[in-house]
Amino acid sequence: MPGIHHLELWVRDAGAAEPAWSWLLGRLGFVLDQVWPEGRSWSCGGAYLTLTESPNLSGDTHDRRRPGLNHVAFHGGTPDDVDVLMVEATEHGWTPLYADRYPRAGGPAHYAGWLEDVDGFKVEVVASGGAR
Repeated sequence: MPGIHHLELWVRDAGAAEPAWSWLLGRLGFVLDQVWPEGRSWSCGGAYLTLTESPNLSGDTHDRRRPGLNHVAFHGGTPDDVDVLMVEATEHGWTPLYADRYPRAGGPAHYAGWLEDVDGFKVEVVASGGAR
């Protein structure tokens, strides 16, 4: 089966990261499947995303501007769905990025919002159709 099987994000503190990610992933249709002391896992559409504390971390900060993962992009529904999510996100531990160019920071035909969590992980929430 093609597509992404899973994504695993290493975090400093899974318990501290959980509220923001749980809210966002729940809004996007993911279901919390597993909880253990060092991690959490949510699934949707045959794929899953895990936040985990690894004993192999080489540092305690994430910098999306360094080589490696820059961001994860999710389907966000309609442009109206994305607008509502972006307004609510600030109440759930997310900081909007590129507010001066929202929702067209990705170009005139791309309708999306970008968010960053307290640990510096960036997500993009993309509207279906792209134009409104």
